[in-house]
Amino acid sequence: MYLIGGLTMEKEKSPGEIKTISLILVLAVLPAMLDSTIVNIAVNDLVKQFSSTLTTTQWVITCYVLALGIAVPFSGWLMKKCDGKKVMMGSLLLFLTGSLLSGLSWNMPSLIVFRIFQGLASGLMLPTLTTMIAQIAGSENIGSLISIVSVPIVFVPIIGPIIGGLILQYLNWHWLFFVNLPIGAIALILMQWKLPHFEAADTSSKLDWFGILLLALISAMSVFGVVEIKKVQGQTIAICSFAAAALSLLVYIFYALKKKNQALIPLVLFRSKNFSASFILLFLAGFATNGPLLLFPLFFQNVHGLSVTISALWLIPQGVGMLITRSQVGKLTDRIGARFVTLPSVIVVLAGTLPFVFFNAETSQWVIWFVLLIRGMGLGGFTIPVMSDSFVGLEKGQIAAASVATRTIQNIGAAFGSAILGTVVGSVLKTGAKTGIAGITAAYHAGFVTSLFFMLVSILPALFLTNKVRKNVPKS
Repeated sequence: MYLIGGLTMEKEKSPGEIKTISLILVLAVLPAMLDSTIVNIAVNDLVKQFSSTLTTTQWVITCYVLALGIAVPFSGWLMKKCDGKKVMMGSLLLFLTGSLLSGLSWNMPSLIVFRIFQGLASGLMLPTLTTMIAQIAGSENIGSLISIVSVPIVFVPIIGPIIGGLILQYLNWHWLFFVNLPIGAIALILMQWKLPHFEAADTSSKLDWFGILLLALISAMSVFGVVEIKKVQGQTIAICSFAAAALSLLVYIFYALKKKNQALIPLVLFRSKNFSASFILLFLAGFATNGPLLLFPLFFQNVHGLSVTISALWLIPQGVGMLITRSQVGKLTDRIGARFVTLPSVIVVLAGTLPFVFFNAETSQWVIWFVLLIRGMGLGGFTIPVMSDSFVGLEKGQIAAASVATRTIQNIGAAFGSAILGTVVGSVLKTGAKTGIAGITAAYHAGFVTSLFFMLVSILPALFLTNKVRKNVPKS
């Protein structure tokens, strides 16, 4: 028996066996990856099915992403505390249970609760996948294996909405969740059969439960306050929610000062201007990506009168744009620094979002596709340089905490994106200053304007990212 980087194996694995294990792991997390986008296309159908409103239905997406972010810190702790194989299989089993219950939901509150289970499981699986791949690969194979893992990450934003559209066209909304069951069942069987054990690295490892509770309160109460603030009878609740979030933040600051490096997100990390700027930008990146992903399908269906499947197909140019730039962003960041990759990317995203403030039912499909292609190119160059720059200047012992912080804040930003934009559109629709198609169009225009504002704000922290251009200029 051999022990390699915490991985227990009866014999050393061949490159072919390692690749097989990697593919099984990718299959295991595929339902979770798909679920992050597959439901976006179905918001209209869910509103009608449960006789709900957009403001309420957006919680189906918001709670999933919020739970995903909150669960991230548990992943690293479980991998230290338990056999990695059991962690992955247990997380997938929880996800499949959440999927089954979501498909059986009888009203909107039950669906939202069961989506939280799905989100928690996803938050455990996705970081665990990265850790397990790094352990089985070793330094010689890490590049090729990461490329295998990256394929579904790149293509899911394209195929997820299409799968969702086809399900709604030929089946019903229940299958948005039931579709995960056969894929997950096959993955469980393959993991039990082929996946080696990943020995616990530190069974005495402790988790910062109080820190996670405070983080959950800060994010959940803030999002809840945003949703309630526009309601006539919800303003008192919103004020109380914001107060609870502010109090939780204040308590966390004092708590983190006392815990120092043992805190979930140590405050010392914010001494690095790179980390601080990246932290803010990753929040905004989650907002910029997830928020409009909620609006685009609704805009296509409610303004242009498209079917759910055609709406999904109209999103393809944005995914293609992300593919075009994503492959070169890493090399470019290494050469000129994150600042001069991120700033042009922000400008391109702005250029690919601004036209939607003026688009209406008469706008040509070709124009919309071209603008989405441009927007996707900007998004493809936004997250990677910011994420990589968050680790610049940190000590080796701070990397793990920074990784948890960046993954968590990006998901919280995504939750804010869908919550705020959904609330803005829902509020304008409810106010009804304009009627008919003009009123519906005006509501989505308000959502896109809000998205533009947050992207404009991201220019300021981007100025504090790494600049390698100055260093590369030859001295005269």
